[in-house]
Amino acid sequence: MTYLSSMGIAGALYLILQICVTVHILLHKEDVHSTIGWIGLVWLTPLVGTVIYVLLGINRIHRKALDLRNSGPALYKLSAREAQEAEKLFPPSFWQLIRLGHKVHPQLFARGNRITPLINGDNAYPEMCRLIAQAKKEVLLASYILNNDKAGQMFLTALKTAAQNGARVKMLVDGVGLNYSKPNIMAAARKIKGLETAVFLPSKSPINLPFVNLRNHRKILVVDGQKAVFGGMNIAQEDLLKSNPKHPVQDVTFLVEGPVVEQMARVFEEDWIFTGKKPFVPAVYPHSQKLPGDIPARIIPDGPDSDYGKLQLMLCGALNCAQQSVSIVTPYFLPEEDVLNALELASLRGVNVEIILPAKSNIFGMDWAMQANFARLLKRGIKIYRTPAPFDHSKLMVADNAWVFAGSANWDVRSLKLNFECNIECFSKTLAEQVLKIIHAKKADAQPETFGTHANTPWLKQLRNRAFKLLTPYY
Repeated sequence: MTYLSSMGIAGALYLILQICVTVHILLHKEDVHSTIGWIGLVWLTPLVGTVIYVLLGINRIHRKALDLRNSGPALYKLSAREAQEAEKLFPPSFWQLIRLGHKVHPQLFARGNRITPLINGDNAYPEMCRLIAQAKKEVLLASYILNNDKAGQMFLTALKTAAQNGARVKMLVDGVGLNYSKPNIMAAARKIKGLETAVFLPSKSPINLPFVNLRNHRKILVVDGQKAVFGGMNIAQEDLLKSNPKHPVQDVTFLVEGPVVEQMARVFEEDWIFTGKKPFVPAVYPHSQKLPGDIPARIIPDGPDSDYGKLQLMLCGALNCAQQSVSIVTPYFLPEEDVLNALELASLRGVNVEIILPAKSNIFGMDWAMQANFARLLKRGIKIYRTPAPFDHSKLMVADNAWVFAGSANWDVRSLKLNFECNIECFSKTLAEQVLKIIHAKKADAQPETFGTHANTPWLKQLRNRAFKLLTPYY
């Protein structure tokens, strides 16, 4: 009788636990499919589903630096007159996108920037290391992956030189990305006098397991508050194509000069404080000096901490506002339904939409999952191209030959909902022309996908593709 009573009490307590978890899911999950999936997991896999949800399904991020993002001179609400003046900088066809963008993220455009594409690590790394070694005041370096290999050693040498020259030097690496090389680079970095290091949500401790899906995917280098290298390129020997690495990776990042660099430094500052490090005041751009260019640009950070989904809104907004063309390059293409709908609607309106993807992914199952969306997009007139090896990690978007959007974010749920990401938005026909030249070069070697091929995919392959698509966003 005592045993039965204990079983009854345990069952009642577990039922209460399931109800409480279900209530939490209903209150905190906005996506219907995600809500149904989590509730199904909790009720159909007793205890296991509840444990998985508690560990991986709850967003526990509370940014210690969030107040920095919501105050200060770089973020404030434009008055109606200021908005009208700002719109004069841009073509009338983009005014709606400007209004939307400011409501999504009230960050002003910084005027007078010069932005130059850097192709592959062979071009980017020497320039980055040169900037670091010549730093006079400050070096801020953040990366998702910073491997302990030939590329990583190049950067450690440059960072050591900067520190010896008296610059304040800070290096921040994500806790998961740090361990892409064994042993990781931190032990060597900590031996460098004057180099301060930080790890974003270290992954080895069991206490950090709930954050394994919440990674800092940003790649930012800021030197003396004046110049930066910004984009989606990691630091790894695989990007040094001329060294013939075993698994070569091609990529594009950007050398940025001008006042917008200050916005990048603010993002780094937030991440630095979030890791538990002491606050600091980044070097500011010397506004008295001559502006290096004429490009208006701004930085849009995004992450699961608060008010997330900014980058996804910007992608949808640009697709909705585009009148002529949209070119997209991304290594991973698994967006949610609203992004897929925006792509289809843009194409149906007569916009020439093209998506350039690698022919073979570096993640198992990714190709199959991406192919699950191909038939519907091709049916709507969207062009899809698959580029041959080496694997292309570039992340680029150009709309109407004038609007450029680039940074660390991929076109997938992991980037747009889970990771801490950062993109740059800029208006420049000259820069757009340079980026489109890069995109056209990729297309020249690519194979176009056809609707007939994917519409007639055997049902077993369709089943495989759709099954792997269900793994989103866990790639």
